[in-house]
Formats: sequence, structure tokens, C-alpha cells
Amino acid sequence: MKIILTSIGTRGDMEPFLALGEILKEKGHKVICLFPEQFRNLAEESGLEFASLGPEFLDMLDTPSGRLIMSGGKFSIKKLKAYLNLISIQGPVNKKMVLKQEAVILKEQPDKILHNGKVIYPVVWSLKNKGKTILITPVPYMHYVKDHAHLGFNKNFGRFFNKYSYKIANYGLLKTIMGSVKSLSLDRKIRQKEIQDALFSNKAIYTISPTLFKRPDYWNDNLQVLGYHERKKTNHWKPDQELLSYLNNHSKIILVTFGSMINDAPKEKTDLILKVLRDNKIPAIINTASGGMVKPTIYDSELFHFVKRIPYDWIFPKMHAVVHHGGSGTTHTTLKYGCSTLIIPHIIDQYVWNKIVYKKGAGPLGLDISQINGKNLEPLILDLVNNDKYKQRAEEIALEMKGEDFRERIYEEIIDN
Repeated sequence: MKIILTSIGTRGDMEPFLALGEILKEKGHKVICLFPEQFRNLAEESGLEFASLGPEFLDMLDTPSGRLIMSGGKFSIKKLKAYLNLISIQGPVNKKMVLKQEAVILKEQPDKILHNGKVIYPVVWSLKNKGKTILITPVPYMHYVKDHAHLGFNKNFGRFFNKYSYKIANYGLLKTIMGSVKSLSLDRKIRQKEIQDALFSNKAIYTISPTLFKRPDYWNDNLQVLGYHERKKTNHWKPDQELLSYLNNHSKIILVTFGSMINDAPKEKTDLILKVLRDNKIPAIINTASGGMVKPTIYDSELFHFVKRIPYDWIFPKMHAVVHHGGSGTTHTTLKYGCSTLIIPHIIDQYVWNKIVYKKGAGPLGLDISQINGKNLEPLILDLVNNDKYKQRAEEIALEMKGEDFRERIYEEIIDN
């Protein structure tokens, strides 16, 4: 088969598709990744073909308004202005990406399309190609769950209002798709009811460990939870001698990373975290990644080691604990390798993963990135490092996840007609 994998978002939104792409490629299928331009190298590292959605989406997130929105925190006039500014930018960006989705898909004529919730055109394409599209979601609560509202609301309002929250979210998505239809070169008028039916009937696969999110037994068969899948990230990476020496010289090391998250005060956040760690003599590897943290000019190089990129599947087995933003992939990987976990959420699903990790007993309940300060962060990090119950529980979860093997099942679900 020729299969298009298409996703919009930050790196964490690409990783589930890359993992699936490697599975499909190993089985002999032709795989094309239709991602924002900034992720071309990731697709090519996995030996997958690449088609570009352009750089505009991530460029938009890297504006002052985008950084402010990604910085978490409560509603404010400043944040409202940032939202309004992003909306003015996002309209043309979305239109451009939808047209690129249409152009590539019509050109390639794939047998299957795997897409995330931000990619709109495959839903329209599915009207003429029933059974050929699959929604891939690495985050929970996109479909009705009795004891939790839709992901966008991040609460349990009780069953009645929980159900209503999914209706609100689906209505918003429906209107977004219908608004994009006007830009497409379609040979007939698309009715809203058609799109609505497609949203409810198309297959959806949650790439989430059932240890962390169990499939409700009242879901329809088109909705499945088929485990966390991780690609091999060390194919084009090797540790340098300085990193190896640091690991040999320390024990009970923690890793701090905000992954692909950015914020409006990376230097201040870095200084705050380093002070807590330095005052308590906690050795740490700091991953600056996309710029959510920055390497200071002067720092204690005996206690801290800075990296710009490090494969989690290589480093996490060597860590005692991880402090991170709470993306789906990072959360799964910390627990997969038995690391106690402190989440500092920035946006959307990260608040949900924060609560899941806390309820599972693998770490303390973290704070919003905008709320951390020396007084509230220090006790959380000390609890994370010194409470052996967190580490024990994380290792128990790791054993449970190790027993999950959905590789063949998810492959069969993808190629099944």
C-alpha cells in the first residue's frame, strides 16, 4: 500500500506517526510523511519519504504571541490580545496548509491516510474513500468518556456536562472543517451532516498505553486504544565523552526538559530550576531542546550537564527521575523506563497527563509553568527525588507497559479494509 501519515503540531505530534511509519515500512509499504517543513529531518532519519506542509505553523508558534500562549497561565488581557493576534495569523496559515494537504493527497492517491485531529482534509477525502482514513491520537478524551470532559476542558464536570463538553468540541471541529471546505477544489457541495457522520464513524486509534488510559467498554468498535509505540531514536546519534564521564561521576541523576515547548521567559525559568537543584546538590542533565530552557554563560559544570538534543530511549534508563512538560510521548517514555516523574504543564493535554501520573502514584502533582517559583518548586523536586514510593510505582508501571505488545494488532487495524 501507499500510506500517507500527516500531522500538524510540535514534535510530539509527529513522533507517534514516525513510530507507525517505521512499522509500516518494515512491512513493505510505501510511507509518505506530510508534516510541517521543520520535521523533514525526522522523517528522513526514519527512512521515510517526506512531503512538506510548509514552515508557517511552527513559525507562528515562535512569535511573541505564540510563546505567550505556550507559556501556560490563567486568562489575562495580555493573553487575550495574544490569542486574537494568533487568530489573525492562523486563518491564512490554516488555509495554506489545507490546500497543501489536498494537493499532495490528490497527487499521490494513497490507499490509506493516517492523520491527527489538526489535519482537516482527510476527513473530507474520506467521504469518497470510506474506510481509508484513520485518526491517530496520542492524547485521551477526544471521544466521550463518562467520568471526564473533553480534553479541551480538562475537568470532570459530572456525566451530563462531560457529555455536553464533547458536543461543544465536536461542533467547533465541524465548523472548522466546513469553513475550510470553501477553499477546496471539490466537484460537489459538501453537506455538514456528511462531515458530522464521518467524524463519528471513521476509525480512530489512540496510541496510548492502556495502563495509563483504559478503553471504555461502551465505546464503538471503530475506537481502539492500541498502546504506546516508540521509534528508535539513536540511529543517527552517539553520546560524547563528556556526557559519558558525567554519567559515570554521578548517581541519582534527574533530567529536566521542556521538549518542544517554548515560553516567554526561558532564561528566568532556567535560573529558577538551576537554583533549586544547586541549593540541594541534585545532579541534573538539562535538555534545552526547542528553547524552553537556555544554557547560562556561567553554571556549575560539575553538577549540571547541558545538551541540545538527547534520545530519550537512551538516557531515560540511566535517570532516577525526569522533570518535563508532560507531552504524551515524554510521559509515556519516562514511565516506560521506570523514571519517577514531575510534570510542569504548559498547554492542553499536559494538564491531563499531570493528573494521570499523580493518580498513578509515579510522581507529585506538578504546577503550571507560569506558576512555578522558588518556594513551590523546591518541595516538589525534593519530593520527586527523595520519595522512594514514586520510583517504585514508576518501575511497576514500566513492567506493566513492557507486557503490552500491540505492534501486530495496530498494523492489522491500519491495513484492514
